[in-house]
Amino acid sequence: MAALIEAARAPDFPAGIALVLADRRDAGGVALARRAGIAAEVVEPGDYPGREAFEAAMQRRLEARRVDLVCLAGFMRILSAPFVERWRGRMLNIHPSLLPDLRGLRTHARALAAGLKEHGCTVHFVDSELDAGPIVAQARVAVLPGDDAETLAARVLAEEHRLYPLALARVAAALVGAAGDPSSR
Repeated sequence: MAALIEAARAPDFPAGIALVLADRRDAGGVALARRAGIAAEVVEPGDYPGREAFEAAMQRRLEARRVDLVCLAGFMRILSAPFVERWRGRMLNIHPSLLPDLRGLRTHARALAAGLKEHGCTVHFVDSELDAGPIVAQARVAVLPGDDAETLAARVLAEEHRLYPLALARVAAALVGAAGDPSSR
């Protein structure tokens, strides 16, 4: 998220950040957003009777801020098919593997256990299947002799910070182009 905030500060970046929405009060991104002067809100699942009510609360906040595109960053919750469908083609995620390989969690340890020579990260559109939406961009890193999950994760994270803003810029520019002049919206 910090990389997205930094990228959005550039006057020629095709997207702005209207809201940081977290599902945990202790999420580091909330304080980071507020320090950057960006609206930040928390919608904790435990405050709602179920997933539908939780997602409805998130949807209300996104609509209130007139959000056009959602970028998941550190949001470790599987969203329902109806919520995902509402945002089809307008919700991105970054995943720490070269999808379609290594969907899910613990990707760095799994890459090492599989003896992979190459690992990386993927920005993809979110769809109702976990880590399976259309790929927007990928970045690769070599798996080095002596790597452990932490050293590999650090190199992948550096690529995530570089890749996510580039992928967001590409998608946002395409959305603006498809909608026409953004000042007319």
